[in-house]
Amino acid sequence: QQRGRGLPAAVGALCRALPPRARPAPDTLRRARFDRPQASLDFWRLLYALLKQIHGGKWTESDAIDNQIRFVKSALWYHGYGRPELYRLPSDGSAGSRELLLAFSWLVHRISLLEQLLARNRVKTGDETSVCTCEDALPNSQKSTTEVAPEYGLGDRIDVRYLQWLNGRLRFQWRSLHAQHQEQCKLLHKIHLFTSGSHMDQILGHFSVTETDLVRQPENYKQLLQLLESETMQLEAFLEWKQLEPVYWQWMETVLDNMAEEGNMCESQDAHVEKSGLPQATSHCPWADGLTGQIDRLSRDLMTLRDQLCKLVTHRKAAWCEKVKTREEELQKEAFSAAARKIQESVELKLLDLTSLCAPEKKKMHGSCRLVFRSKHPASKTGFDGCVSKEPVSAVSAAEVIRDLQLRKASLGRELKQLQEECRQRLDEIAEGLDRVICIPP
Repeated sequence: QQRGRGLPAAVGALCRALPPRARPAPDTLRRARFDRPQASLDFWRLLYALLKQIHGGKWTESDAIDNQIRFVKSALWYHGYGRPELYRLPSDGSAGSRELLLAFSWLVHRISLLEQLLARNRVKTGDETSVCTCEDALPNSQKSTTEVAPEYGLGDRIDVRYLQWLNGRLRFQWRSLHAQHQEQCKLLHKIHLFTSGSHMDQILGHFSVTETDLVRQPENYKQLLQLLESETMQLEAFLEWKQLEPVYWQWMETVLDNMAEEGNMCESQDAHVEKSGLPQATSHCPWADGLTGQIDRLSRDLMTLRDQLCKLVTHRKAAWCEKVKTREEELQKEAFSAAARKIQESVELKLLDLTSLCAPEKKKMHGSCRLVFRSKHPASKTGFDGCVSKEPVSAVSAAEVIRDLQLRKASLGRELKQLQEECRQRLDEIAEGLDRVICIPP
């Protein structure tokens, strides 16, 4: 009874915590619980809008439904959602609302969907930039998603020229983004310099872009106030959701139990139909006797093939062991200096990283950081979380970030050279086994 009373409040808080433009009605989740086809299109549009915001893309409600469904399936596969029933749903959005409810709940739990949306859609009141010096390591769930492609994905073979074109396009867009970021930093520097000494907070000492725009156009404060009120309501709904979240997951457990029961019922019905549909073979049926004879002949043929394969495997294994033994003798005859040189190069690469490894562990920077113009006054500092306070706060300078990024770049460069050398040696070994082929390095 307590769960029944708290479920509407939990679903309502979850819907209110989502962005206003992609906020579903609570009835959509309730209809999806019973796999109502009327909720399928609404759920596809919901997932499309949310995942587009997560991946930083533009979206409009007028996008074709098949394009939306294709994008949602690709995004879910990227995040590691491996339930095959969802990827078999029709592309017209006519069914599968309960499967979409499961996918939506999985996103809420697995990738912290609400937290990411709140962080991306929050009102920017200061001059902020993203700083990240963390290691580029994917979670285990995302590492496994790249191993096997789904049947509905790309083909087995992709033209290398297409990949080269994609790489060139990515490099061009990266350079364009870098140039735009530099231009933005120049404009921010001008605003901070010209408004220096105008702010009431002496720690900051200058206006942000938003504050400068409000000074120039005071009538815009109403729109900013509305955005702040909307964000406050979202945050309040999120706090309510965190309190009622266990109720929602208990409800989702009942949804999974019902799906499992329905699946077992369908399997038992199919098995009953297959069993009842089998003909009763008797000794008086001539076709049954002929089928039995064919099965016996196939069994004898399979046994013969198995014996032949066992002999072939034994012969190949003996030949391979002899080849490996010969190769080991050749390696022992080679000069020891080559192996020693490889070991020395590997040790030198490891020694270059000892300084950073032996140094005290520094807290990796990741997230949003407010840019503050640092003048001659040493008190002009900002916290990493963008909050300004009269108390001493931890600050990070551009020089520190540049130094950390340079160390990371050097480490990645050494790793790249090592991998390139290993690939070159592997290619040389492969080329040695090719007859009448000359390989010319680029």
